[in-house]
Amino acid sequence: MFNGLATERYDRQYSDRQLIDRIARYFIPQKALMGRLSVIVLIVTALGLAEPLLMSQGVQWATKQVSLPIVMLLALILLAAEVLTWMFNRLRRRAAGRLIAEIVGRLRTDAFAATISHDMAFFDEFQSGKIISRITSDTQELAQVTTLIFDLVSQFTTLIVLVVVLARISPLLTAVLLSMTPVVIAFGYGFRRIARTVTRGGFKVLAEVNAAIQEAVAGMRVAKNFRQEHSIFERFTEINGRAYKVNVRRGVTIATVFPAMNALSGAGTAVMTYFGGVAVLGGGIGVGAWYLFIVSLDQFWFPMTNIASFWSTIQNGLSACERIFALIDAEPNVRQLPAPASAPVSDEIVPLRGRVEFEKVSFRYNTQQQVLQDFSLKIEPGESVALVGHTGAGKSSIIKLITRFYEFQEGRILIDDRDLRSYDLSTYRRHLGLVSQSPFLFSDTVLNNIRYAVPEMSEAEVERIARHIGDGEWVDALPNGLHTQVGERGGQLSLGQRQLVALTRVLAQQPAIFILDEATASIDPFTERQIQDALKQILAGSTSILIAHRLSTVKAADRILVLQQGAVIEEGSHDALMSRGGHYASLYDTYFRHQSADFNAELFQSRAVVR
Repeated sequence: MFNGLATERYDRQYSDRQLIDRIARYFIPQKALMGRLSVIVLIVTALGLAEPLLMSQGVQWATKQVSLPIVMLLALILLAAEVLTWMFNRLRRRAAGRLIAEIVGRLRTDAFAATISHDMAFFDEFQSGKIISRITSDTQELAQVTTLIFDLVSQFTTLIVLVVVLARISPLLTAVLLSMTPVVIAFGYGFRRIARTVTRGGFKVLAEVNAAIQEAVAGMRVAKNFRQEHSIFERFTEINGRAYKVNVRRGVTIATVFPAMNALSGAGTAVMTYFGGVAVLGGGIGVGAWYLFIVSLDQFWFPMTNIASFWSTIQNGLSACERIFALIDAEPNVRQLPAPASAPVSDEIVPLRGRVEFEKVSFRYNTQQQVLQDFSLKIEPGESVALVGHTGAGKSSIIKLITRFYEFQEGRILIDDRDLRSYDLSTYRRHLGLVSQSPFLFSDTVLNNIRYAVPEMSEAEVERIARHIGDGEWVDALPNGLHTQVGERGGQLSLGQRQLVALTRVLAQQPAIFILDEATASIDPFTERQIQDALKQILAGSTSILIAHRLSTVKAADRILVLQQGAVIEEGSHDALMSRGGHYASLYDTYFRHQSADFNAELFQSRAVVR
């Protein structure tokens, strides 16, 4: 049944002891709150014992002549005990709720912090929907099981005190009562393995469902464009059907516990009735004490039944923690080296000049996909280099290595003559400006998207930078200027406007190294002129590496590198490469020639001749 439920590569199994020790660390900072909660639990325990003891005394009095005032007094005491129990239980749940919120909040923060610290290879390999499920659904499951455990602790505290009281009344009947404990424990322990298996499967299939929904919603525009709503629905139906089967098995497994525990409870009541009756007939105890032992069976069996019946729920929490801790403990692919002795104390002290050098770098995404082999390249500070080549030539891989999104296997990459791996990763990336092929904008204003990397920048400074591009005409074209909401992923702006926002964001950052993965979509000439204006300003102050799809961007570069199968086969200026008539000239005819003024003139002349 669990075939097809993916176990992620970073998943691991922890023993119950390891999980409990790990969870306990989250409770340690909340000692004061836990102390208050413990006092409340003790009060609730004392009040919980009042009812069976008073009822036992009432039964004992009933065997003799008793006055109405005594009966009324007994009833009032019971009522007061119930009211106080309700009040302190309310306080207990409020304190427990606050404690659980603190713990779940910290755990969720740790899981999210671990997630965003992973390299891009992690997000390429593992679906975002499944990661989200671990941070949200699994942490919430821990909250539910922690609430249950607090209830069980309260019940067991009451049970322990009750056993002490009963032992003082009749050690023999107390021994009979306790003799049933191994049966309940054996049943619960036997149920443990099955419960862990089915609950782990339940979490996996929930992650599958979340991932399917997240992917479907994110790709809805494409699905509707190609009229594939039905195929999306069929895929979801298949995953949802698998979830149904897993959850049915899970429900059936849990449902078997209650009938079994009720049967054990009934057998225990029969045993206690027999031995208690014998004790009463023998004169060992009174009728009230016998009644107390029978009533106490509920207090005895209730926590035992709960821990067995809700063992699956406890396993839910342990399985959830197992998945959360696996996410937190996942080993990163990108490994850092110690900073050299000659390096400054902080990488922020000395700004980067922007010299980039690859020394016989070998890189592969996996054992079957070798991209770069003994690759070498030097880019001087302030130089702009355009990378061109067919798909799969290695252009994007070079960018991914410079940004440290991926780890290379052999060789070295030097930034300002220092091994890239020895830089503090967070500080190093502050010196990088990256504009991807599909610029990502956060659902906020244009203003806040521009100053995303420099949040302390004032609105006036952002306005000044934005109006340096195309005389600010693109800003005036926005409905509310810099305060225009861009929508989810920038969907309320055109592609050209999204690129202009992304480029302005880089201008505000003033990076030492600028990386552009230029979009292939066609853009109107007016917007392209504004984009080229922004690029000129960035290229003037940065070392620039451009994956170029526009002829104007290629020509603007100081040097063009022609890549094929992970190697540089040609380099030089546009005119020099065209004069050679080599691979670049072939690429020009394929990708760039239709963008040139000569081509448009030829096309115009040919149409005139046809007419």
